[in-house]
Amino acid sequence: MKAEQYREMGAEELVDKCDELKKKLFEMRSQSVTETLENSKSIRDTRREIARILTVIHQKENK
Repeated sequence: MKAEQYREMGAEELVDKCDELKKKLFEMRSQSVTETLENSKSIRDTRREIARILTVIHQKENK
């Protein structure tokens, strides 16, 4: 998703989405250790999505 789409979401939705992505990231890291992860780029992409969400959350708090 793009940051614009996250800006349209409510604060609770953003927190829920962030928690969901953090769980997904944990699972991917576990798969990476056991070498069952097919696409290692997905870890980086997930980290960036989390960062986008946190940025939008902080922007909404400062307004």
